[in-house]
Amino acid sequence: MRELFGKVKNTNKSRLASQIRLSYIVLLLPNLVFMIYAFYNLYLINVRYNDMLNSVVVASEFSLDFKEDFDYETYLLIVGNVMPEDSNIPSLLADARGVVNSLKLITDTPDNKKRLGSAEKYLNNLEGYIGNIIENLDYDNRYEDNMLIWENDVQIVTSLLQETINEYIYYENRQIQTAQEQNRQYYLDIIKLLTAILVVTIISIGIISIVGPLIITRPIEEQVTREQKQLRKAEFELLQAQINPHFLYNTLDAIVWSAEAGNEKQVVKMVGSLSEFFRSSLNKGKEIVTIREELSHVRSYLEIQQIRYQDILDYEIDVPEELYINEIPKITVQPVVENALYHGIKEKRGGGKISVTGREDGGDYIITVSDNGIGMEPDRLKEVRDGLTDSSPDSKKIYGLYNVNQRIKLDFGDEYGLSIDSVYDEGTTVTIRLPKKSNEIVKKSN
Repeated sequence: MRELFGKVKNTNKSRLASQIRLSYIVLLLPNLVFMIYAFYNLYLINVRYNDMLNSVVVASEFSLDFKEDFDYETYLLIVGNVMPEDSNIPSLLADARGVVNSLKLITDTPDNKKRLGSAEKYLNNLEGYIGNIIENLDYDNRYEDNMLIWENDVQIVTSLLQETINEYIYYENRQIQTAQEQNRQYYLDIIKLLTAILVVTIISIGIISIVGPLIITRPIEEQVTREQKQLRKAEFELLQAQINPHFLYNTLDAIVWSAEAGNEKQVVKMVGSLSEFFRSSLNKGKEIVTIREELSHVRSYLEIQQIRYQDILDYEIDVPEELYINEIPKITVQPVVENALYHGIKEKRGGGKISVTGREDGGDYIITVSDNGIGMEPDRLKEVRDGLTDSSPDSKKIYGLYNVNQRIKLDFGDEYGLSIDSVYDEGTTVTIRLPKKSNEIVKKSN
């Protein structure tokens, strides 16, 4: 009888374990499908944006003075002021052809492919006209023929070429705007899907919460307790990896406006900073990076924001190079800098400055983010300090700082994290304390 009871008990345990595993699979499957869908579409969005932004950057390298320069160089060649071997015409043609060839590699729009084909034909025609002019230079009585080529062929084709490249840039920018609207719709669809999954998950959790206590044994409860810390850490790492869509939208809008205004240098600078910002954000999936990599991410963010808020924002990054090899959780300093901009500098009239500094402190190192913005009154400062240690802070304004603080404590211990000092109408200082831990060996092995 005891053996039979033992077998039945073991059978029930096995059945219970199977039911629990099945419940986990039922809860996990919608989330897994959602994550695969979201990450795959995010990857496609990033690839598409990179291609479009790269095409605008490459096209902007085409000289705005190409027509004027080419027409003038051709005229100098015809009147004999410049010998063929000293002319800048081959260089102008080579540079223009290089831009067109580069665009052909990254352009996927049929209409713009046709425009690039036309631009290539125009360059071939110009090359042929120059060859005819050089051939006519050997004959004294063909000056008028060369002038006719210059007036009726060269000047018309350079105008067509310049107009074609301008049309290419215009329609590429239109594509960026269209993609922006599609991305907004994509995020709305993600929110709807997430809401549906959340409702199903809540209902499932409710059912399990009612039935679970009747069948779940103490060993399982102990196992859940051990896994809570790892689950909490995974949640913070997932939050860390998210990219604020509003920042992306606003930055792309600024790029489009700059491109339409003809501010090529600003477009190139913002696209470069945005590309570096995303590269640092992804960083091959690494969760722990060096101070050098983290500051590069912060610098890219501040460069973009300084262009957007050039009338109110100035910044300084002054961290000793000897600290660069130390480790830091990815995207730790940038949320603090973002908080300083939006809740410090922007709240104070006349703008201000954000300073990022660093120093050693015994076996630790300290990164300080200071601003001379609006600051905080004593009651608000106490509320923010308390919110950093609260299990669920009420204010959304400190959620980024709370997330950074908790990730540091999970990775390095409770003695590390953020501390805040502030004086109203003078500014705020956030101090980030971390242990000195060199990443030099890891870098060399890679």
